[in-house]
Amino acid sequence: MSKVTIVDHPVVQHKLTKMRRTETATPQFRARLREIGALMAYESTRFLPVGRTPITTPVGPMDAPTAPVDELVIVAILRAGLGLVDGMLSVLTEARVGHIGLQRNPETLEAERYYFKLPPDLENHDVLLVDPMLATAHTAVDAVTMVKELGPRSLRFVALVAAPEGIATFHATHPDVPVITAAVDECLNDRAYIVPGLGDAGDRIFGTR
Repeated sequence: MSKVTIVDHPVVQHKLTKMRRTETATPQFRARLREIGALMAYESTRFLPVGRTPITTPVGPMDAPTAPVDELVIVAILRAGLGLVDGMLSVLTEARVGHIGLQRNPETLEAERYYFKLPPDLENHDVLLVDPMLATAHTAVDAVTMVKELGPRSLRFVALVAAPEGIATFHATHPDVPVITAAVDECLNDRAYIVPGLGDAGDRIFGTR
């Protein structure tokens, strides 16, 4: 768990509790996810180096702190990952956005990508790969492998809720990639749902449950 950061801020946990409730409808679920995405953007970018640049304020000059936020790329794993992007962009307004669509071949059980669109020159950018749930982690592992092939400067995985089994599977293949999450829940059930979790995040975001 040394590469796992749990965002345990009281406001994040309060909003996550609202999302977990069965009676939370799609509009409220979507809104809380957007809000948590904004809050998690802070913790997910704590690694950024801080430089100094000379500026002039209305009362005088100073060397002011700056960070390379324009070198960030948020990559959403479709479809549920889209739910985190808007909130993160509300804070990281200069970031660019990429998308990865993966589906399992029913015969080979291998992941096949049906959509892959990332900004160019990824070697000069820091990537935040986002998906609300890290359950079995099979999709996350495949997505990270694909992004790594493009040689990003750094790579982090951001999830709302994770399962211990998913974290173990993820770091068995990608031990170098940090995971930032709001909660590590108890386990996976026999249907590979996180327990207690919050159900199918994609269905709850888009109202398809």
